[in-house]
Amino acid sequence: MITNNKEKALISFKKAQSLIGKIIKMIESGEYCVDIMQQDLAVIGLLRSAHEMLMENHLNSCFKNAMASSNERKKREMTEEILKVTKLFNK
Repeated sequence: MITNNKEKALISFKKAQSLIGKIIKMIESGEYCVDIMQQDLAVIGLLRSAHEMLMENHLNSCFKNAMASSNERKKREMTEEILKVTKLFNK
């Protein structure tokens, strides 16, 4: 089942993919650097937004379920995964 957040994230990924194609064409045709960078920032924004939606979905489903369980190993693994992804996101 695809959740609403995953659907929204998918839309953001598809928009980012389309913009990347546009950026490639802009570079190949020698367009002005600042115009290219503005499109690049739009892609970065879409990707950050998609990441945040996926994180919210994960926390409200998988993570929440793991924390409600009595499986301490699973709880620890889930916490480590969240910390790892958060560190990567903040680099």
